[in-house]
Amino acid sequence: MDDQVDQEVIGRVGRVTLGITPDHAGEVILAIRGGTESFAALCDEPVAKNARVVVVECLSGRTVSVTPC
Repeated sequence: MDDQVDQEVIGRVGRVTLGITPDHAGEVILAIRGGTESFAALCDEPVAKNARVVVVECLSGRTVSVTPC
């Protein structure tokens, strides 16, 4: 993921489509570049499916760190 996209996802609010636990990545859908894209999502606390989260860091090309809204 290039720096422009890194900056584009930070601060975005998304919806969890696969629940997140501290031990297992989940999945989040983000509105980006005129569409939606899915990213693997990590969080220090459990986050249920369909919860809203905000991206706090881009960890790699398709993995983000999130926190509940």
